[in-house]
Amino acid sequence: MTRQSSLSLTKLGDSDQVLVDPAEDIRGRKVRDRNGNDLGKVDDLLVDSERHKVRMLRVEHGGILGLGATPSYLPVDAVTSISDDVVCVSEPRDRVSDAPRYDPDLVDESDYYQSLYDYYGYPPYWGAGYVYPTYPFYRF
Repeated sequence: MTRQSSLSLTKLGDSDQVLVDPAEDIRGRKVRDRNGNDLGKVDDLLVDSERHKVRMLRVEHGGILGLGATPSYLPVDAVTSISDDVVCVSEPRDRVSDAPRYDPDLVDESDYYQSLYDYYGYPPYWGAGYVYPTYPFYRF
């Protein structure tokens, strides 16, 4: 498997990038699984700044008023639909809650992304033949 040397992604909120269409900014929207169960909310979008593509959703769940919330990461490939206030994903709640966690002190960022794509079974965006999902449409 070919892997680019750096798989560094940047949180959209930490960058100077903006989406061309503000309606495409799904941060703050609720996330529901394929069965309609609440997963949390989209806290941020992880962007491949080299290719200007959203690669992951950072979904926060649990906690009270944002304190103590746990982040989970989902490849953008999991998004099945978006409405004005909800993002639906193809993965069930228990699968998302059991996904590998990212701790920068314990695991390299590139290794983490590889493990996440392996876990969900999506082809990684750096792999040969990867095709960016036609939905959702994110433009910078």
